[in-house]
Amino acid sequence: MLCAAILGAVVDAGEDTPPVDIGSRLELLVDDALIDKLDGLAFKLHSPRAAEVALKFDKPWEGSGNHYITVFRDDDGYHMYYHSVSGRSNAASGKGWISYTCYATSQDGVKWVRPNLGLYEFQGSKKNNIVFPGPFGFENGALLFPYPNRRPGAPPEQRYLAPGARVQRTGDSEIIRLFLFASPDRVRWHQVGKTAIINGLGTKKPSTFYPPTNLLDSDHSLFWDVPSNRYILFMRDQRVLAGTGERLRAVRRATSTDLLNWSYPEWTHMKPSPPDQFYTFGARPYFRAPHMYLAFPMRYVRWRNARLPAKYKKQLGVGVSDTVFVSSRDGLHWDRRFLEAFIRPGLDPLKWTDRSNHTSMGLVPTGANEMSVYTLEYFRLPVPRVRRQVMRVDGVASINAPYAGGQLTTRPLVFRGNRLVINASTSASGGVRVEILRPDGTAIDRFAGDNAIEFFGDSIEQEVRWDQGPDVSSLAGKPVRLRFLMKDADLYSFRFSKSAPPAAQSGTDRQPPPAPRPSARR
Repeated sequence: MLCAAILGAVVDAGEDTPPVDIGSRLELLVDDALIDKLDGLAFKLHSPRAAEVALKFDKPWEGSGNHYITVFRDDDGYHMYYHSVSGRSNAASGKGWISYTCYATSQDGVKWVRPNLGLYEFQGSKKNNIVFPGPFGFENGALLFPYPNRRPGAPPEQRYLAPGARVQRTGDSEIIRLFLFASPDRVRWHQVGKTAIINGLGTKKPSTFYPPTNLLDSDHSLFWDVPSNRYILFMRDQRVLAGTGERLRAVRRATSTDLLNWSYPEWTHMKPSPPDQFYTFGARPYFRAPHMYLAFPMRYVRWRNARLPAKYKKQLGVGVSDTVFVSSRDGLHWDRRFLEAFIRPGLDPLKWTDRSNHTSMGLVPTGANEMSVYTLEYFRLPVPRVRRQVMRVDGVASINAPYAGGQLTTRPLVFRGNRLVINASTSASGGVRVEILRPDGTAIDRFAGDNAIEFFGDSIEQEVRWDQGPDVSSLAGKPVRLRFLMKDADLYSFRFSKSAPPAAQSGTDRQPPPAPRPSARR
């Protein structure tokens, strides 16, 4: 777990700042979009806990090059797609590989099985979980990245959508084009239309693998965006850095309202923006706050090679990799305040192979209090595998308070609801109080810090209370600020609710602690 060095670094927005209408939506504390001032507090990144191995790639049609994992939760359980590469070839070029898009299911996100689909033949048998031929070894193959089509009124035959990259060769040149695929049932896929939705950049010297200077040579994320009422597509390109000419793996975004006509793919912008290679991106809306996009890019460091057991030396490509975390509210401008790794390779030397630690496209709930992502391990080794990584709900990052305490003041907000609910964790001696202020920063008497009841404990949904109760309906629709008074605690998210939350494990303390507290008023 790492703290970003942002102590009191947020610029005061001032009294005249227009209020932000947050309604009753949940707000993650992963950026400073709603923060006016931090005093004594800091952003903190929370690395997940490595859990069980979810899937081992040990079937005959799988191999050392398996990668690109997509996971989502649907009404009937959890669904995983991955790029399967047959054989045990470990050549970095992919020579001799035959690839497929494969499918696995789970009822709980923990135990995964490969359904016997009977759709495509491998070595004389259709007893496998292959849903589509891939780009290696098949002239019309494509690598699919499926996701449910959430657009209201979407036709049944397009219940699931998938962008699919296809390498097309003519003479001594080749080009990668992105086509659209659809399915009514997650396993039977067909191409939508005859033309590509996005064209890549051509290159000479055809090969059996994706050329490194092409657009569209990694994962692609397509989904219906509820806030903007349109489809959003993220894809990888290679950006040339001014001055050095270095090619940097980066991400573009395109949009569409009808899946046929797409906007020109714009570059996304990271702030800050060190020259890191993002081999994958995998952006999705957060399932509890769809107005926020979360992504877990694989950061590829090509110029480093780890020491590995001698028997694997000839099987590996170059470089090492880990996973980082970024967030966005519009899909173009991404907050990258956490430059440190979200998931490190760790103590196991076999996790230091190139392109290991690639994190799945998809963050899913796997319990009332937890959510999970899935990471690839042992890439280019005989049996790669997928491991589940677990964190608390909303728990990618937080505002962290040390023992000395501190406070967070929001920008002016307009909300709907009658309760304020927080996701927070404290120590035995720590706590969280909330004060509600007028836009000019003066406290509203009933909701002043002196009248706030301190929460201590650990709760995903904790109702905030004051002496006269939790009801804040008298302030709904009016511009207000929130001030969180914290000590030895983490605040992960907050939202206003229209009803009381379920009972949670928590405590309240009406008696102020003997240690000095941050001032409740300006």
